[in-house]
Amino acid sequence: MDIPLNVSVELGRTRKSIKDILELNTGSIIELDKLAGEPVDILINNQLIAKGEVVVIDENFGVRVTDILNKSDRLKN
Repeated sequence: MDIPLNVSVELGRTRKSIKDILELNTGSIIELDKLAGEPVDILINNQLIAKGEVVVIDENFGVRVTDILNKSDRLKN
C-alpha cells in the first residue's frame, strides 16, 4: 500500500552527559540497561510492536522476530 513506516530496533538505553558523549572514540564501550542475549525491542513509528533477537549472517547484522505483541499489549505501550 506504499505507506511509509519507520522501523527501528532498540538494543537498550542509557543516559550520558554531553561531556561523556564528546569523549567517545572508535572502540568505546557504552553500557546499556539490557544484558547481552536479551530480546531487543522492535518499534514501528516509535511504537513497540514486537521482540526479536540479533543475528549475524555473513558479517551482516539482522533481527529475527521472535514475538509479536498482541493488540492489548501494543495499546498499553
